[in-house]
Amino acid sequence: MQIIAQHTDERVLPLDNKTIITRHAARAIALQGDEILLMYTARYDDYSLPGGGIDEGETAEQGMIRELQEETGAQHIRDIRPFGCFEEYRPWYRDDADVMHMFSYCFYCQVDRELGTPTFEHYEIHNGMRPVWVNLSHAIAHNKAVMANSDKAGQSLVRETMLLEMIAQQRENTQQATA
Repeated sequence: MQIIAQHTDERVLPLDNKTIITRHAARAIALQGDEILLMYTARYDDYSLPGGGIDEGETAEQGMIRELQEETGAQHIRDIRPFGCFEEYRPWYRDDADVMHMFSYCFYCQVDRELGTPTFEHYEIHNGMRPVWVNLSHAIAHNKAVMANSDKAGQSLVRETMLLEMIAQQRENTQQATA
């Protein structure tokens, strides 16, 4: 899958002499009209794409489907197509490495508007995560305000906001091309 954006958190520079761990994740882009299915996290007061780590033996697409079902209860996942891969380097606060090198494989898909019951992990419950259909422009503006005004912003907020902006730009380009 093509890398569509890269981001390096300044706190990890220079990368020389740092221990780096690589992680592969998959994220879902489910749109219906002007709304997108996102995860709202109360702890960080932000919106993010549903998704997470790809398990051993899974393809990126299989990981996206599993994570989407687990986090949102999405039903009838269909019409899956690649959006692109977001590559990032960010701090890693565990003993085994200094830096995480993350590849987020993002896929467009369609899901039923009505969601089933998510199966959250303990930390997701603790962080107050919940799936929501939200206006794409609102989610971008909200995340930007959190980045500008909050000291509790999560590490993934830059990536998530950049991806939401890219999705919005692609939608605008598509609408202009068909007008």
